[in-house]
Amino acid sequence: MSGKTVLGPAASDAPGAEISPIPLLDAIQDEGRPWQELALRYGVANPDPPWKVSLYAIFECLSAGGALPSVERRHIEDRLGGTIYGRTPDPERQLLALADTLLRRGILSEEDLARRMDAVRGRLEDS
Repeated sequence: MSGKTVLGPAASDAPGAEISPIPLLDAIQDEGRPWQELALRYGVANPDPPWKVSLYAIFECLSAGGALPSVERRHIEDRLGGTIYGRTPDPERQLLALADTLLRRGILSEEDLARRMDAVRGRLEDS
């Protein structure tokens, strides 16, 4: 981590604001396990990850409910994708940007996200 302070809610959308990585999300990015690699590992031919449709449904729900309008989300994705998540391919980058936004806004905690990630990893390792 660069030593910069993680900014508060919606700071990732503020023009010119410096954004520092969130350690948990930065670690995910460093793992380098995009769907293309995982699909090969599990023998899946579909080029789209199984969670992509759910991700887009979450985007639509957040927008429809007014919590994260589509234009604002895309702006945040562009900003984060051009800075701290630039080394991650889409749609993983979109997922990281959404998680980043939810964490910075206090909608989700790093601890809760880490627990959920561990549960998913456990299911994948059991299969």
